[in-house]
Amino acid sequence: MTDRKPIGMPFESWIDRQIREAEERGEFDGLPGAGKPLPGLDQPYDEMWWIKQKVESEGLSMPLPPTLALRKDAEEALREARGARTEAEVRRVLEEINQRIREAIRTGLPGPPLNLMPFDIDRVVSEWRRDR
Repeated sequence: MTDRKPIGMPFESWIDRQIREAEERGEFDGLPGAGKPLPGLDQPYDEMWWIKQKVESEGLSMPLPPTLALRKDAEEALREARGARTEAEVRRVLEEINQRIREAIRTGLPGPPLNLMPFDIDRVVSEWRRDR
């Protein structure tokens, strides 16, 4: 497909001819994913799809800004507390994350706004008891 489009030939027909000739030569045979639906067609459009796909396929990771990392840790801590075996474990997990949240509020962290308050431990413990 290194040929240039001949002058006067409609662009579409030139592309169609290039594709047809490549198909006839078998250049599309055995491509990965042949005969399978395109992944993500049922997902909403995301402008960054190709960046996310590249990061995933290369096994790369990008560190989160500290405020976002703390939000993620807080969500994981709450999930861990809700699945804890004992009330003492619930309290320990929440006290640890609350200490980190208070420190971040006091000193400030780089990144987007934290928008996070310490958990109400007694309320979470009450929910934990109710769910048992």
